[in-house]
Amino acid sequence: MFGYISPDAPYLFKKDETLYKALYCGLCKGVGKGCGQCARASLSYDMAFVSAFAHNICNFDVDIKKRRCMLHWFRRRPIAVADNLTVTLGCVNVALAYFKLRDDKADGDKRYLLTPFFYGGYKRARKLHPQVVEIIKKYTDMQAETERAGCAIIDAASEPTALMMRDVSDYALGGFSTQFTRILFYAIGKWVYLADALDDYDKDVKKGRYNVLYNAIGGDCKAEMLAKGREELTFVFDSLFADMRRALDNIHFYFNHDLTDNIILRGIPLKTRSLLSCGCGKRKKKESKK
Repeated sequence: MFGYISPDAPYLFKKDETLYKALYCGLCKGVGKGCGQCARASLSYDMAFVSAFAHNICNFDVDIKKRRCMLHWFRRRPIAVADNLTVTLGCVNVALAYFKLRDDKADGDKRYLLTPFFYGGYKRARKLHPQVVEIIKKYTDMQAETERAGCAIIDAASEPTALMMRDVSDYALGGFSTQFTRILFYAIGKWVYLADALDDYDKDVKKGRYNVLYNAIGGDCKAEMLAKGREELTFVFDSLFADMRRALDNIHFYFNHDLTDNIILRGIPLKTRSLLSCGCGKRKKKESKK
């Protein structure tokens, strides 16, 4: 994934902050256990959220113990024990990172040079969970085809990523998947794709790369695009937030869900406001000097 899903830290209870950090570290251990040590560099906060959500929905209590890790060997810290669900999500994390790097190569982004570094982890993920890797490959290929076609419809361009997140959640949750978990992850998938498009807008325009917001709305920089399309984008994001809230109201949680509520109801809207508030700062500074 892209690293956009995170909590609204000032409104996070101390217990939930501890849980979130423990799940993040536990996921790191899970990646290492399932895909090897090099693959741990692919770790994403997005998947820490999925881990918190999935453990709750699947009624898997999180076992937290104080342990050391490679980066923080000098002090023990609370780390969630890597269970089977964590290893599964670790494989999902590595597969997503691998295909993202493959997409970077198509875009001419130098980050693709890291692809061989993760290939061994990807092969191990494919061996352990071939079905979920096929899901990710299917929809990343569909996403690439949509972008090559120059799609100028926001809803259509974000559809492959939304479907991928929906189907990945089905796989991870197994028998605990419901109509409403599917709605939630579908909406989150659309949000992640559009958040990335907003974040990379100026870079994509400068390098002549595909960006659905440029094709659908236009503008030489992000500020110009927002001046023309803010109302439309606000409607799109508000619709996604409404779908997330409706889904949450109908999902059965086994444990306290303050952490995931904070991320979905506060963290995601907060990140959206941040992305919508950014404009062509550098251009404005240059123009003010003239």
